[in-house]
Amino acid sequence: MPSILHLDLDAFYASVEQLDDPGLRGRPVIVGGTSGRGVVCAASYEARRFGVRSAMPTVEARRRCPEGVFLPPRFERYGELSRAVFAVYRRYTPLVEPLSLDEAFLDVTGSRALHGEPEPIARKVKSEVREGTGLTVSAGVADCKMAAKIASDLGKPDGLVVVPPGTTAAFLTPLPVSRIWGVGKVTEQALRALGIGTIGELARFPEQVLAERFGTQGAHMRALARGDDPRPVVPDEEARSIGAEDTFERDLAGEDALLPQLLDQCVRVARRLREAALRGRVVTLKVKYADFEQLTRRSTLPRPTDDAREIYRSIREDLARAGLDRPVRLTGVTVSGFAAGEAEPDQMGLFGEDPAGRQGDDQARRAALNAAIDALADRFGEGAVKPATLAEREPGTLRARIRWPTRGGKDGTG
Repeated sequence: MPSILHLDLDAFYASVEQLDDPGLRGRPVIVGGTSGRGVVCAASYEARRFGVRSAMPTVEARRRCPEGVFLPPRFERYGELSRAVFAVYRRYTPLVEPLSLDEAFLDVTGSRALHGEPEPIARKVKSEVREGTGLTVSAGVADCKMAAKIASDLGKPDGLVVVPPGTTAAFLTPLPVSRIWGVGKVTEQALRALGIGTIGELARFPEQVLAERFGTQGAHMRALARGDDPRPVVPDEEARSIGAEDTFERDLAGEDALLPQLLDQCVRVARRLREAALRGRVVTLKVKYADFEQLTRRSTLPRPTDDAREIYRSIREDLARAGLDRPVRLTGVTVSGFAAGEAEPDQMGLFGEDPAGRQGDDQARRAALNAAIDALADRFGEGAVKPATLAEREPGTLRARIRWPTRGGKDGTG
């Protein structure tokens, strides 16, 4: 029978802030967008006592917790500690499926001979994470993914809940139906309208009625409610995309106002690509208007890239196709379609020139420049080096037009 661990770092972003600044320990810490249009990324358990939750608007969080400490996220630091934690996980099994920076499934079925039974493994992992990073992680142990995840949630913070083999259905029976993976508020309301309030009631409900109401989702939910979750742990699933998006302090109108923001996002995405040793061909622009209507525009590059200039040039073209007839509240830039590793040595240049010629030299210079930018960012933090357009803009304003140094190009991106 499978032995699955679900491991989840407790209030990860907020806990990192309290770890790095002892003066924040015991205080309500809220990490996220600090502007009036921002949202909460994470809240410490002290803040949660005031009803602050992730994805809550920052304005609401401030209303509920006026004494809270509101901090912007530091993703580089979170990534550093996440890598250290995942290194601990991989000491016990190669079958580690990351769900996010702070959450993962581990299949330790084959680890018993070397490391012992699942519960002792979970205790060792928790201890090593605390000793190595100062962070706490909650753990759930079960014979399937869903039960392990629910178990870790029930044990938070810093808990360990074990569902013995063969008892999954009994463990799930009294729990609210909202605990089932994929059951959101709308589905929960629809289930309650049928008289289904607990997982046990769902497990016993006639499958045909569920199929008539929910289609194939009905059979899937019923199977999960009965503890039938055969999904395997998929180790080190590659990232599907890397992106950055921002909700503006105030709505922005027109290309001149939006381009600096998009440039900043392209720079951040490019750095994250290089950190992950990834290059992508598919560039996606996301635009959300003030009326909350949203659109996306997608372009495919001739070759994969991790260079902000190339990503930005594609984004500019996409923005021209987006339509700017009304104010915009949010933009996002995403790169996908990954190819790992270094660029091919015979890669053609941006302008179709021979790689042995001037464009090849330009690519070498760009690679060297990106390496220097990354080194400075590692030492002084993201944003230590940025295009002059971004460095010159005043806080809270987005007013300048992009002009990158060019070598013969006329669009400002050459």
